[in-house]
Amino acid sequence: MRNGTITLKQAAQWCGGSVAPEYENVAFSGANFDTRRLQSGELFVALVGARNGHDFARAAMEKGAAAVLASEALSADIPAIYVKNTETALQDIARCRRAQLKVRCVGITGSVGKTTTKEMTAAVLSAAYVTQKTAENFNNGIGLPVTVLGLTPDCEAAVIEMGMNHAGELSCLTRIAQPDIAVITNVGTMHIENLGSREGILRAKLEMLEGLRPGGVAVFNGDDDMLRGVAQQYHALTFGRNENNDVRAEKVRVGEEKTSFTVTGFGQTFDVELPVTGEHYVLDALAAITVGLQCGIAPEAMAAALADFRNTGMRQRQYSRDGLHIIEDCYNAGPESMRAALKVLKAAHGRKIAILGGMLELGDFAPQAHFEVGQAAAQSADALFAYGACSGEYVRGAQSAGMAQAQCFATHEALVQALRKTIRPGDTLLVKGSRGMKMERVLSLLFNEG
Repeated sequence: MRNGTITLKQAAQWCGGSVAPEYENVAFSGANFDTRRLQSGELFVALVGARNGHDFARAAMEKGAAAVLASEALSADIPAIYVKNTETALQDIARCRRAQLKVRCVGITGSVGKTTTKEMTAAVLSAAYVTQKTAENFNNGIGLPVTVLGLTPDCEAAVIEMGMNHAGELSCLTRIAQPDIAVITNVGTMHIENLGSREGILRAKLEMLEGLRPGGVAVFNGDDDMLRGVAQQYHALTFGRNENNDVRAEKVRVGEEKTSFTVTGFGQTFDVELPVTGEHYVLDALAAITVGLQCGIAPEAMAAALADFRNTGMRQRQYSRDGLHIIEDCYNAGPESMRAALKVLKAAHGRKIAILGGMLELGDFAPQAHFEVGQAAAQSADALFAYGACSGEYVRGAQSAGMAQAQCFATHEALVQALRKTIRPGDTLLVKGSRGMKMERVLSLLFNEG
Protein backbone atom coordinates (compact mmCIF):
# COMPACT_ATOMS: atom_id res chain seq x y z
CA MET A 1 0.00 0.00 0.00
CA ARG A 2 1.41 3.39 -0.99
CA ASN A 3 -0.09 6.86 -0.69
CA GLY A 4 -3.32 5.32 0.54
CA THR A 5 -3.65 2.98 -2.45
CA ILE A 6 -3.76 -0.82 -2.43
CA THR A 7 -2.41 -2.98 -5.24
CA LEU A 8 -4.48 -5.83 -6.64
CA LYS A 9 -1.71 -8.22 -5.59
CA GLN A 10 -1.94 -7.06 -1.98
CA ALA A 11 -5.72 -7.14 -1.92
CA ALA A 12 -5.77 -10.61 -3.45
CA GLN A 13 -3.45 -11.86 -0.73
CA TRP A 14 -5.71 -10.37 1.93
CA CYS A 15 -8.88 -12.00 0.62
CA GLY A 16 -7.50 -15.24 -0.81
CA GLY A 17 -8.24 -14.20 -4.39
CA SER A 18 -6.30 -14.39 -7.62
CA VAL A 19 -5.19 -11.75 -10.09
CA ALA A 20 -3.50 -12.04 -13.47
CA PRO A 21 0.24 -11.18 -13.31
CA GLU A 22 -0.13 -8.23 -15.71
CA TYR A 23 -2.58 -6.57 -13.31
CA GLU A 24 -0.83 -7.21 -9.98
CA ASN A 25 0.50 -3.66 -9.71
CA VAL A 26 -2.76 -1.95 -10.60
CA ALA A 27 -3.71 0.11 -7.53
CA PHE A 28 -7.03 1.35 -6.21
CA SER A 29 -8.17 3.72 -3.50
CA GLY A 30 -11.62 3.13 -2.05
CA ALA A 31 -14.35 0.77 -3.17
CA ASN A 32 -17.90 0.99 -4.46
CA PHE A 33 -20.68 -1.36 -5.50
CA ASP A 34 -22.84 1.21 -7.30
CA THR A 35 -21.73 2.57 -10.68
CA ARG A 36 -23.88 5.65 -10.09
CA ARG A 37 -21.67 6.68 -7.17
CA LEU A 38 -18.40 5.22 -8.34
CA GLN A 39 -15.39 7.53 -8.17
CA SER A 40 -12.38 7.31 -10.44
CA GLY A 41 -9.69 4.99 -9.08
CA GLU A 42 -12.01 2.91 -6.89
CA LEU A 43 -12.39 -0.86 -6.84
CA PHE A 44 -15.79 -1.85 -8.24
CA VAL A 45 -17.31 -4.65 -6.17
CA ALA A 46 -19.52 -6.89 -8.33
CA LEU A 47 -22.12 -8.03 -5.81
CA VAL A 48 -24.57 -10.77 -6.72
CA GLY A 49 -28.09 -10.16 -5.48
CA ALA A 50 -31.34 -8.99 -6.99
CA ARG A 51 -29.10 -7.61 -9.75
CA ASN A 52 -25.79 -9.09 -10.82
CA GLY A 53 -22.98 -6.59 -10.41
CA HIS A 54 -20.90 -8.38 -13.02
CA ASP A 55 -23.29 -7.04 -15.65
CA PHE A 56 -22.04 -3.54 -14.80
CA ALA A 57 -18.29 -4.28 -14.79
CA ARG A 58 -17.67 -2.72 -18.21
CA ALA A 59 -19.67 0.38 -17.28
CA ALA A 60 -17.67 0.67 -14.07
CA MET A 61 -14.38 0.58 -15.96
CA GLU A 62 -15.63 3.20 -18.41
CA LYS A 63 -16.50 5.43 -15.47
CA GLY A 64 -12.96 5.20 -14.13
CA ALA A 65 -12.84 2.15 -11.86
CA ALA A 66 -9.31 0.91 -11.30
CA ALA A 67 -10.38 -2.73 -11.24
CA VAL A 68 -13.20 -5.12 -10.40
CA LEU A 69 -13.67 -7.52 -7.49
CA ALA A 70 -15.42 -10.43 -9.18
CA SER A 71 -16.66 -13.96 -8.65
CA GLU A 72 -17.53 -14.57 -12.32
CA ALA A 73 -15.28 -14.48 -15.38
CA LEU A 74 -14.88 -11.08 -17.02
CA SER A 75 -13.28 -9.96 -20.25
CA ALA A 76 -9.48 -10.39 -20.17
CA ASP A 77 -8.94 -6.66 -20.66
CA ILE A 78 -10.60 -5.84 -17.31
CA PRO A 79 -8.21 -5.81 -14.32
CA ALA A 80 -9.84 -8.02 -11.71
CA ILE A 81 -9.42 -9.89 -8.47
CA TYR A 82 -11.26 -13.20 -8.66
CA VAL A 83 -12.80 -14.62 -5.46
CA LYS A 84 -15.51 -17.09 -4.46
CA ASN A 85 -17.71 -14.48 -2.76
CA THR A 86 -17.30 -10.77 -3.42
CA GLU A 87 -19.04 -9.62 -0.24
CA THR A 88 -16.85 -11.64 2.12
CA ALA A 89 -13.77 -10.74 0.08
CA LEU A 90 -14.64 -7.05 0.42
CA GLN A 91 -14.86 -7.53 4.19
CA ASP A 92 -11.48 -9.31 4.28
CA ILE A 93 -9.81 -6.53 2.32
CA ALA A 94 -11.30 -3.86 4.56
CA ARG A 95 -10.28 -5.68 7.74
CA CYS A 96 -6.66 -5.95 6.60
CA ARG A 97 -6.64 -2.35 5.41
CA ARG A 98 -7.95 -1.19 8.79
CA ALA A 99 -5.21 -3.11 10.61
CA GLN A 100 -2.60 -1.00 8.77
CA LEU A 101 -4.17 2.34 9.61
CA LYS A 102 -3.18 4.46 12.60
CA VAL A 103 -6.57 6.15 12.63
CA ARG A 104 -8.48 6.23 15.94
CA CYS A 105 -11.79 4.48 15.38
CA VAL A 106 -15.01 4.99 17.34
CA GLY A 107 -17.64 2.31 16.77
CA ILE A 108 -21.26 3.12 17.58
CA THR A 109 -24.25 0.81 17.88
CA GLY A 110 -27.56 0.70 19.74
CA SER A 111 -31.26 0.14 19.31
CA VAL A 112 -32.10 3.85 19.05
CA GLY A 113 -30.11 6.98 18.33
CA LYS A 114 -26.96 5.49 16.86
CA THR A 115 -26.98 7.65 13.71
CA THR A 116 -27.56 10.87 15.66
CA THR A 117 -24.85 9.81 18.12
CA LYS A 118 -22.55 9.11 15.18
CA GLU A 119 -23.18 12.58 13.76
CA MET A 120 -22.64 14.28 17.13
CA THR A 121 -19.49 12.27 17.82
CA ALA A 122 -18.05 13.16 14.43
CA ALA A 123 -18.83 16.83 15.09
CA VAL A 124 -17.05 16.67 18.46
CA LEU A 125 -13.98 14.87 17.11
CA SER A 126 -13.77 17.24 14.14
CA ALA A 127 -12.98 20.01 16.62
CA ALA A 128 -9.49 18.50 17.07
CA TYR A 129 -8.92 15.80 14.45
CA VAL A 130 -9.32 15.21 10.72
CA THR A 131 -12.45 13.09 11.02
CA GLN A 132 -14.43 10.85 8.69
CA LYS A 133 -17.71 9.08 9.39
CA THR A 134 -20.14 6.52 8.06
CA ALA A 135 -22.06 8.02 5.17
CA GLU A 136 -25.83 7.71 4.99
CA ASN A 137 -26.84 4.27 6.30
CA PHE A 138 -23.65 2.42 5.31
CA ASN A 139 -23.66 0.48 8.58
CA ASN A 140 -23.96 -3.14 7.38
CA GLY A 141 -21.72 -5.89 6.00
CA ILE A 142 -21.35 -4.08 2.68
CA GLY A 143 -21.51 -0.42 3.65
CA LEU A 144 -19.11 -0.66 6.59
CA PRO A 145 -16.16 -2.13 4.63
CA VAL A 146 -16.77 0.44 1.89
CA THR A 147 -16.54 3.12 4.60
CA VAL A 148 -13.28 1.68 5.95
CA LEU A 149 -11.72 1.49 2.48
CA GLY A 150 -12.76 5.09 1.88
CA LEU A 151 -10.71 6.44 4.81
CA THR A 152 -8.15 8.84 3.43
CA PRO A 153 -4.43 8.87 4.38
CA ASP A 154 -4.84 12.09 6.38
CA CYS A 155 -7.76 10.75 8.46
CA GLU A 156 -7.03 10.87 12.19
CA ALA A 157 -10.40 9.76 13.58
CA ALA A 158 -13.14 7.61 12.09
CA VAL A 159 -16.67 7.32 13.47
CA ILE A 160 -18.18 4.05 12.29
CA GLU A 161 -21.85 3.20 12.77
CA MET A 162 -22.72 -0.48 13.08
CA GLY A 163 -26.24 -1.80 12.57
CA MET A 164 -27.65 -5.26 13.12
CA ASN A 165 -30.88 -7.24 13.30
CA HIS A 166 -29.55 -10.76 13.82
CA ALA A 167 -27.03 -12.35 16.18
CA GLY A 168 -23.52 -12.53 14.76
CA GLU A 169 -23.73 -9.45 12.56
CA LEU A 170 -21.96 -7.08 14.96
CA SER A 171 -19.28 -9.70 15.58
CA CYS A 172 -18.42 -9.53 11.89
CA LEU A 173 -18.61 -5.73 11.64
CA THR A 174 -16.55 -4.94 14.72
CA ARG A 175 -13.73 -7.25 13.59
CA ILE A 176 -13.53 -5.19 10.41
CA ALA A 177 -13.66 -1.77 12.09
CA GLN A 178 -11.51 -2.74 15.11
CA PRO A 179 -12.69 0.19 17.26
CA ASP A 180 -10.56 1.90 19.86
CA ILE A 181 -13.74 3.14 21.54
CA ALA A 182 -16.99 1.15 21.38
CA VAL A 183 -20.22 3.01 22.18
CA ILE A 184 -23.56 1.30 22.88
CA THR A 185 -26.37 3.85 23.05
CA ASN A 186 -29.11 1.60 24.50
CA VAL A 187 -30.82 -1.78 24.38
CA GLY A 188 -34.40 -1.36 23.18
CA THR A 189 -36.91 -3.62 21.51
CA MET A 190 -36.20 -3.05 17.82
CA HIS A 191 -35.37 -6.39 16.13
CA ILE A 192 -36.86 -8.31 19.05
CA GLU A 193 -38.60 -10.47 16.44
CA ASN A 194 -35.22 -11.91 15.45
CA LEU A 195 -33.50 -11.89 18.83
CA GLY A 196 -36.32 -13.05 21.09
CA SER A 197 -35.92 -10.75 24.09
CA ARG A 198 -34.08 -7.69 25.36
CA GLU A 199 -31.57 -10.12 26.87
CA GLY A 200 -30.99 -11.50 23.38
CA ILE A 201 -30.62 -7.98 22.01
CA LEU A 202 -28.10 -7.16 24.76
CA ARG A 203 -26.00 -10.19 23.87
CA ALA A 204 -26.03 -9.18 20.22
CA LYS A 205 -25.04 -5.58 21.03
CA LEU A 206 -22.17 -6.74 23.24
CA GLU A 207 -20.66 -8.48 20.21
CA MET A 208 -19.36 -4.98 19.43
CA LEU A 209 -16.66 -5.52 22.09
CA GLU A 210 -15.23 -8.59 20.32
CA GLY A 211 -13.33 -6.35 17.88
CA LEU A 212 -12.21 -3.77 20.44
CA ARG A 213 -8.49 -3.13 20.11
CA PRO A 214 -6.15 -3.89 23.03
CA GLY A 215 -6.46 -1.06 25.52
CA GLY A 216 -9.74 0.00 23.95
CA VAL A 217 -12.59 1.52 25.94
CA ALA A 218 -16.28 0.60 26.10
CA VAL A 219 -18.78 3.43 26.58
CA PHE A 220 -22.30 2.51 27.73
CA ASN A 221 -25.51 4.40 28.40
CA GLY A 222 -25.63 4.02 32.17
CA ASP A 223 -29.30 5.02 32.32
CA ASP A 224 -30.22 1.91 30.33
CA ASP A 225 -31.12 -0.87 32.75
CA MET A 226 -29.60 -3.63 30.61
CA LEU A 227 -26.30 -1.85 29.99
CA ARG A 228 -26.02 -0.62 33.57
CA GLY A 229 -26.19 -4.24 34.70
CA VAL A 230 -23.09 -5.24 32.70
CA ALA A 231 -21.07 -2.00 32.71
CA GLN A 232 -18.79 -3.06 35.56
CA GLN A 233 -18.20 -6.48 34.01
CA TYR A 234 -16.86 -4.84 30.85
CA HIS A 235 -15.07 -1.97 32.65
CA ALA A 236 -17.20 0.45 30.66
CA LEU A 237 -17.40 4.18 31.09
CA THR A 238 -20.99 5.27 31.52
CA PHE A 239 -22.96 8.35 30.55
CA GLY A 240 -26.46 9.45 31.45
CA ARG A 241 -28.57 11.63 33.69
CA ASN A 242 -28.29 9.46 36.81
CA GLU A 243 -25.77 10.51 39.44
CA ASN A 244 -23.68 7.33 39.34
CA ASN A 245 -22.58 7.80 35.70
CA ASP A 246 -19.03 8.84 34.81
CA VAL A 247 -20.34 11.61 32.57
CA ARG A 248 -23.75 13.02 33.40
CA ALA A 249 -26.16 15.75 32.40
CA GLU A 250 -27.71 18.09 34.95
CA LYS A 251 -30.12 21.02 34.71
CA VAL A 252 -31.67 19.79 31.46
CA ARG A 253 -33.87 22.42 29.81
CA VAL A 254 -35.92 21.71 26.70
CA GLY A 255 -37.06 24.78 24.77
CA GLU A 256 -39.02 25.29 21.58
CA GLU A 257 -35.91 25.18 19.39
CA LYS A 258 -33.04 24.23 21.67
CA THR A 259 -32.07 21.80 24.43
CA SER A 260 -29.49 22.83 27.01
CA PHE A 261 -27.84 21.11 29.95
CA THR A 262 -24.75 21.11 32.15
CA VAL A 263 -22.16 18.33 31.76
CA THR A 264 -20.21 16.99 34.73
CA GLY A 265 -17.54 14.31 34.39
CA PHE A 266 -13.81 13.56 34.66
CA GLY A 267 -13.34 16.68 36.75
CA GLN A 268 -14.95 18.93 34.14
CA THR A 269 -18.14 20.96 34.33
CA PHE A 270 -19.44 22.89 31.33
CA ASP A 271 -22.65 23.96 29.59
CA VAL A 272 -23.93 22.61 26.28
CA GLU A 273 -26.71 23.93 24.05
CA LEU A 274 -28.07 21.78 21.21
CA PRO A 275 -29.96 23.34 18.26
CA VAL A 276 -32.60 20.57 18.48
CA THR A 277 -35.45 19.95 20.87
CA GLY A 278 -36.04 16.80 22.89
CA GLU A 279 -34.69 15.18 26.04
CA HIS A 280 -33.56 12.10 24.11
CA TYR A 281 -30.91 14.18 22.34
CA VAL A 282 -29.19 14.73 25.69
CA LEU A 283 -28.08 11.10 25.87
CA ASP A 284 -26.83 11.15 22.26
CA ALA A 285 -24.78 14.24 23.05
CA LEU A 286 -23.46 12.75 26.30
CA ALA A 287 -22.16 9.72 24.38
CA ALA A 288 -20.32 12.04 22.01
CA ILE A 289 -18.97 14.12 24.89
CA THR A 290 -17.73 11.02 26.73
CA VAL A 291 -15.80 10.04 23.59
CA GLY A 292 -14.48 13.59 23.28
CA LEU A 293 -13.28 13.66 26.87
CA GLN A 294 -11.51 10.32 26.31
CA CYS A 295 -9.80 11.83 23.28
CA GLY A 296 -8.66 14.93 25.13
CA ILE A 297 -10.87 17.48 23.39
CA ALA A 298 -11.41 20.72 25.29
CA PRO A 299 -14.93 21.24 26.72
CA GLU A 300 -15.35 24.59 25.01
CA ALA A 301 -14.48 23.03 21.65
CA MET A 302 -17.04 20.27 22.15
CA ALA A 303 -19.72 22.74 23.21
CA ALA A 304 -19.06 24.87 20.12
CA ALA A 305 -19.23 21.81 17.84
CA LEU A 306 -22.53 20.64 19.30
CA ALA A 307 -24.02 24.11 19.10
CA ASP A 308 -23.64 23.85 15.30
CA PHE A 309 -24.92 20.27 15.07
CA ARG A 310 -27.28 19.39 12.22
CA ASN A 311 -28.97 16.00 12.00
CA THR A 312 -29.13 13.97 8.80
CA GLY A 313 -31.82 12.74 6.46
CA MET A 314 -35.39 12.36 7.74
CA ARG A 315 -34.49 12.27 11.43
CA GLN A 316 -36.72 14.67 13.36
CA ARG A 317 -36.37 17.51 10.87
CA GLN A 318 -38.56 20.42 11.93
CA TYR A 319 -39.83 23.10 9.58
CA SER A 320 -42.89 25.20 8.78
CA ARG A 321 -44.91 25.00 5.58
CA ASP A 322 -48.33 26.23 4.48
CA GLY A 323 -49.07 27.42 8.01
CA LEU A 324 -48.23 24.04 9.56
CA HIS A 325 -45.31 23.09 11.79
CA ILE A 326 -43.88 19.74 10.66
CA ILE A 327 -41.82 17.27 12.69
CA GLU A 328 -40.56 14.89 10.00
CA ASP A 329 -39.05 11.76 11.56
CA CYS A 330 -39.58 9.14 8.86
CA TYR A 331 -36.25 7.32 8.86
CA ASN A 332 -37.18 4.54 11.29
CA ALA A 333 -39.16 3.78 14.42
CA GLY A 334 -39.37 1.56 17.47
CA PRO A 335 -41.27 1.89 20.74
CA GLU A 336 -38.53 3.90 22.42
CA SER A 337 -38.02 6.39 19.59
CA MET A 338 -41.79 6.74 19.15
CA ARG A 339 -42.19 7.79 22.77
CA ALA A 340 -39.30 10.24 22.46
CA ALA A 341 -40.82 11.81 19.34
CA LEU A 342 -44.24 12.07 21.01
CA LYS A 343 -42.64 13.98 23.88
CA VAL A 344 -41.30 16.48 21.35
CA LEU A 345 -44.79 16.78 19.85
CA LYS A 346 -46.29 17.32 23.29
CA ALA A 347 -44.03 20.34 23.85
CA ALA A 348 -45.02 21.96 20.53
CA HIS A 349 -47.47 24.84 20.07
CA GLY A 350 -50.97 24.64 18.61
CA ARG A 351 -53.05 21.54 18.04
CA LYS A 352 -50.91 18.45 17.93
CA ILE A 353 -51.52 15.67 15.40
CA ALA A 354 -49.61 12.37 15.49
CA ILE A 355 -49.34 10.62 12.12
CA LEU A 356 -47.80 7.26 12.92
CA GLY A 357 -46.79 4.39 10.66
CA GLY A 358 -46.36 0.86 11.96
CA MET A 359 -43.24 -0.36 13.78
CA LEU A 360 -41.64 -3.41 12.15
CA GLU A 361 -39.52 -6.33 13.44
CA LEU A 362 -41.27 -6.57 16.81
CA GLY A 363 -42.59 -10.12 16.38
CA ASP A 364 -45.06 -11.29 19.01
CA PHE A 365 -44.43 -8.08 20.96
CA ALA A 366 -45.88 -5.94 18.13
CA PRO A 367 -49.58 -5.71 19.18
CA GLN A 368 -48.76 -4.72 22.76
CA ALA A 369 -46.03 -2.29 21.67
CA HIS A 370 -48.36 -0.52 19.27
CA PHE A 371 -51.13 -0.41 21.87
CA GLU A 372 -48.78 1.21 24.40
CA VAL A 373 -47.49 3.77 21.88
CA GLY A 374 -51.14 4.59 21.12
CA GLN A 375 -51.67 5.25 24.81
CA ALA A 376 -48.61 7.53 24.80
CA ALA A 377 -50.00 9.34 21.75
CA ALA A 378 -53.16 10.11 23.70
CA GLN A 379 -51.04 11.88 26.30
CA SER A 380 -49.18 13.96 23.71
CA ALA A 381 -51.52 14.63 20.78
CA ASP A 382 -55.03 15.90 20.07
CA ALA A 383 -55.56 13.49 17.17
CA LEU A 384 -53.99 10.29 15.82
CA PHE A 385 -53.82 9.18 12.19
CA ALA A 386 -52.31 5.70 11.91
CA TYR A 387 -51.15 3.66 8.93
CA GLY A 388 -49.78 0.21 8.21
CA ALA A 389 -48.81 -2.73 10.37
CA CYS A 390 -50.72 -2.92 13.67
CA SER A 391 -52.16 0.56 13.15
CA GLY A 392 -55.42 -0.64 14.66
CA GLU A 393 -53.57 -1.28 17.93
CA TYR A 394 -52.35 2.33 17.92
CA VAL A 395 -55.99 3.41 17.71
CA ARG A 396 -57.20 1.02 20.41
CA GLY A 397 -54.44 2.18 22.73
CA ALA A 398 -55.22 5.83 22.12
CA GLN A 399 -58.95 5.33 22.64
CA SER A 400 -58.34 3.39 25.85
CA ALA A 401 -56.47 6.46 27.15
CA GLY A 402 -59.32 8.82 26.27
CA MET A 403 -58.40 10.12 22.82
CA ALA A 404 -61.57 10.91 20.85
CA GLN A 405 -60.07 11.39 17.39
CA ALA A 406 -58.01 8.33 16.47
CA GLN A 407 -58.33 6.35 13.25
CA CYS A 408 -56.30 4.01 11.04
CA PHE A 409 -55.96 3.81 7.27
CA ALA A 410 -54.98 1.19 4.73
CA THR A 411 -53.27 3.62 2.33
CA HIS A 412 -51.28 6.85 2.48
CA GLU A 413 -53.81 8.40 0.13
CA ALA A 414 -56.78 7.67 2.38
CA LEU A 415 -54.90 9.02 5.38
CA VAL A 416 -54.02 12.27 3.65
CA GLN A 417 -57.59 12.71 2.39
CA ALA A 418 -58.88 12.52 5.97
CA LEU A 419 -56.00 14.61 7.28
CA ARG A 420 -56.83 17.49 4.95
CA LYS A 421 -60.31 17.67 6.48
CA THR A 422 -58.82 18.02 9.97
CA ILE A 423 -55.73 20.22 9.83
CA ARG A 424 -55.75 23.99 10.02
CA PRO A 425 -53.03 26.67 10.19
CA GLY A 426 -51.10 26.60 13.44
CA ASP A 427 -51.25 22.81 13.86
CA THR A 428 -48.11 20.75 14.56
CA LEU A 429 -47.81 17.44 12.71
CA LEU A 430 -45.51 14.60 13.79
CA VAL A 431 -44.91 12.12 10.96
CA LYS A 432 -43.06 8.97 12.02
CA GLY A 433 -42.89 5.25 11.25
CA SER A 434 -40.56 2.40 10.39
CA ARG A 435 -38.60 2.78 7.16
CA GLY A 436 -40.79 0.23 5.42
CA MET A 437 -43.86 2.38 6.05
CA LYS A 438 -42.47 5.18 3.81
CA MET A 439 -44.21 7.84 5.87
CA GLU A 440 -42.49 10.63 3.96
CA ARG A 441 -45.06 9.89 1.26
CA VAL A 442 -47.73 11.34 3.54
CA LEU A 443 -45.96 14.69 3.37
CA SER A 444 -45.42 14.43 -0.39
CA LEU A 445 -49.14 13.82 -0.91
CA LEU A 446 -50.16 16.47 1.60
CA PHE A 447 -48.12 19.11 -0.19
CA ASN A 448 -49.05 17.80 -3.66
CA GLU A 449 -45.52 16.65 -4.48
CA GLY A 450 -46.30 13.06 -5.45
